[in-house]
Amino acid sequence: MARKAQIKRRTQETNIEVEINLDGSGCQDIQTTIPFFDHMLSQIARHGYFDLKVKAEGDTHIDFHHTVEDVGIAIGQAFKEALGDKKGIRRFAEASIPLNEALVHCVVDLSGRGFFVCNMDLPKSKIGDFDVELAPEFFQAFSANCGATLHLNSPYWTNLHHVVEATFKSFARAMDLACSLDARSSEIPSTKGTL
Repeated sequence: MARKAQIKRRTQETNIEVEINLDGSGCQDIQTTIPFFDHMLSQIARHGYFDLKVKAEGDTHIDFHHTVEDVGIAIGQAFKEALGDKKGIRRFAEASIPLNEALVHCVVDLSGRGFFVCNMDLPKSKIGDFDVELAPEFFQAFSANCGATLHLNSPYWTNLHHVVEATFKSFARAMDLACSLDARSSEIPSTKGTL
């Protein structure tokens, strides 16, 4: 069974289309009109081996918040739909990714319960035109709409670009493993029998 999904989200603030194939090869077509955000989303596709298409238009003349958050919502919904009943998935995963001096650890549980923890102490600053505080907003929106428990931690870093990019890369690697199928079981990985 193909683990794919297409999501369309239209509001008065944004118009977003997302396509995902969980069993892809990292192919990507990312167009959000926010260059740094495009670069970060490409990390999810490339390092998670997900085929990912994102087309987003939003009220970026106001700021980037609505577009980044709504893309997080749509990508979260796409993962949830593509995972289906979650039979046979590994469910739990973690990844630690360095980028030069920065280290980020991501832990994920595809539990059906959206919960987000971010221990990164990111400043209110910008990378180019991108507000750094929007990176956690993306992951919060993803977590709530995918139904994933997501923990992000960085014990140290000095370069903002490095720590944010390492965050998206660690998320990609953890999601790749959590979504992967475990050959030892075709059951739902829960004692409740449902996720």
